[in-house]
Amino acid sequence: MSGPEDTAPRWRVVAGSPSDEELAALVVALTAAAGAAAAAPVAVPPVRSAWAAAAREGRPPLSPGPGAWVGSARPR
Repeated sequence: MSGPEDTAPRWRVVAGSPSDEELAALVVALTAAAGAAAAAPVAVPPVRSAWAAAAREGRPPLSPGPGAWVGSARPR
């Protein structure tokens, strides 16, 4: 697909008069920095385990003790 090309300058020298080699070195450095930033790993948030789900926190507390085994067999 051919479209209108962007001919506007991306950078502008505001002071001094750099040589072509200095401008080329600047372009290489900026391109390398942009490539390194794009290749940097993205932090992925940890996946919450089903064992830590909030619904599991709503269960009644366990109360082991003398005779607790009798209550464990009774329907609720």
